[in-house]
Amino acid sequence: MNQVLEALQWRYAVKLFDPSKSIAEEDIHTLKSSLHLSASSYGLQPWKFLFIQNKDLREKLKAKSWNQKQVSDCSHYVVFLATKTINDEYVKNYVNLMSIIRSVPIDKLSGLHKAIYNDVVTGPRSKISQEWASRQCYIALGSLLTAAAILRVDACPMEGLDPAAYDEILQLRNTNYFTVMACALGYRSESDVLATAEKVRFPIESVIEDII
Repeated sequence: MNQVLEALQWRYAVKLFDPSKSIAEEDIHTLKSSLHLSASSYGLQPWKFLFIQNKDLREKLKAKSWNQKQVSDCSHYVVFLATKTINDEYVKNYVNLMSIIRSVPIDKLSGLHKAIYNDVVTGPRSKISQEWASRQCYIALGSLLTAAAILRVDACPMEGLDPAAYDEILQLRNTNYFTVMACALGYRSESDVLATAEKVRFPIESVIEDII
């Protein structure tokens, strides 16, 4: 197996973390970069990622996460936020940034601005803006899980939480962000019996089909 497949075979959703182990700052930088570099529709990045280290805050979040120990015992706890709305100002800021980074005259990007505006701001996606933004967060989650596996950092993606309660605790009510899900990062405990359990997957030929 190549490095990627070996890493994906190694990873699993950790149920018990070793609270005595912390992720090195170099690896945290890589994991943050994997989120920063994640793909998103139009490249709009309708998200924010909170790396929560505060123990008291994590205990509050744990109480709103079915008291799952991963929240408090992991090394780093990441909460995924999506944007509530994408407006024209947001799109203009993105297009302007592209103009600067790629050294492209802003007028050459007017077509791109129009396409995004007519879709995300006033078009079909504007009707489902929060659902659409949430989907983008799941793309970023996939990037994070893969990067973590390659680094041999354990992870547990978590939807078992109360998003509204998280929004209240994290003081998101009056912002343009809302909670989607979270991901615990750290190192598995030796007592986590699932660490050695075989993966359960449907046969590959039943989920992947080549159409030639």
